[in-house]
Amino acid sequence: MNFVIPSILGNEFTVGAILAVTGSAFAFGLILSLVYLFSCRRERYSKGLSITLVLLPVIIGTVIMLVSDSFARAFGLAGAFSIIRFRSTQGNPKDLAYIFAGLAIGLACGMGYILCAAIITVLICAILLVLGAIKYGSSKTPPMLLKISVPESLNYVGVFDECLAKYTKTWKLVKVKSSNFGTMFDLTFDIKLKDDTNAKEFIDDLRCINGNLNILLQNNAADPDILV
Repeated sequence: MNFVIPSILGNEFTVGAILAVTGSAFAFGLILSLVYLFSCRRERYSKGLSITLVLLPVIIGTVIMLVSDSFARAFGLAGAFSIIRFRSTQGNPKDLAYIFAGLAIGLACGMGYILCAAIITVLICAILLVLGAIKYGSSKTPPMLLKISVPESLNYVGVFDECLAKYTKTWKLVKVKSSNFGTMFDLTFDIKLKDDTNAKEFIDDLRCINGNLNILLQNNAADPDILV
C-alpha cells in the first residue's frame, strides 16, 4: 500500500499556506544550519554559509511557490538567474552537500510537500551526523602543507629529500615561487607526517638546510588560501 504525501497548496495561495511554506522552510533550514555548525565545531567553518543554509530553503521555496502555476514565469525566472554571476566558491566540497540539501528542502517546501521536506531534513541531517561521528573518509595522519623559503643560490632540487624521507610518509613538491625580488624561492610541499614525528625536530632539521629562513607547516593542506 503506497502512502501519498499531500500538498498544502491549491490553485490559489492563501496567507496560511504562504506562512506554512516559508515558516517550515525556515525551520528546516535552521536545523540544517545547526547540524552544519555542530559537525564543523572542531574545524574551520563559514559564518556566511551557516546563514545561507537558513535562508536558502526559504528563498527557493518562495520562488518555486510563485512560479509553480506558470511555465512563462518559470522560464522568465530561469533567464533572470542565468545573468547572475556567483563570485564566491566553496573551498570545501562538503559544503556543497549542505547547499544541495538546502535546495532540496526548499523545493519540497515550495511545492507544498511539508511532510516530505521534514522527512528529507531528518534523513539528510542524520546521515551527515553519522558520517561525522564515525569520521568517514578521514585519515589518522591528515595531509599537511609545508612551505620552505630558500635562497636563490641554493639548488633546491632534491636537497630536502633525505630530511623528508626521515620525517614523512609521503611528500610531493606542488609549487615553486620566486619571492623577495627574485632573491629567494618559496617551495610548497604536500606531505603526510609519520605517526611518531616531532614537528619541532622536523622544522629544526629543515632550518639547517635552508639557512634558517622561513618555514611554514600548515595543517589542512586543502586550504586554497595558503597556496598563494
